[in-house]
Amino acid sequence: MESKAKKMKMTPQRAAIIKYLEGNTSHPSAEDIFESVRKKYPMISFTTVYNTLQTLKDRDRVWELNIDDERKRYDPNVKLHHHLICTRCKNIVDIFMDFQLDVPEEEAQGYMISGRHVEFYGLCPKCGKTKNRG
Repeated sequence: MESKAKKMKMTPQRAAIIKYLEGNTSHPSAEDIFESVRKKYPMISFTTVYNTLQTLKDRDRVWELNIDDERKRYDPNVKLHHHLICTRCKNIVDIFMDFQLDVPEEEAQGYMISGRHVEFYGLCPKCGKTKNRG
């Protein structure tokens, strides 16, 4: 098994994927990344994008978010934060506030908890305005 510290072979396609993710707060899917990167690299495959994301995830360089039933989303900000998700348009907003949540010992069932991620759901301002419209 490859060490997390081992360098990843850097191809122009991988560099483009990493550049796309840097500072990106839109929580893109692999499909979003593929569509954007293939504008500059038309021969890139979806497999390359997916495998690069998997490698970055394995090296703790992105979070894989399973908060959208239709597709996985990726977050390049791996510092502790939480998410606010619109239930209609699936927009995701970062929340940089720590919530002190302790799991009672009887509920932890012997788990040694190493982290937490809180998700809040609701309608974003745009969807909230159109809530009563067709």
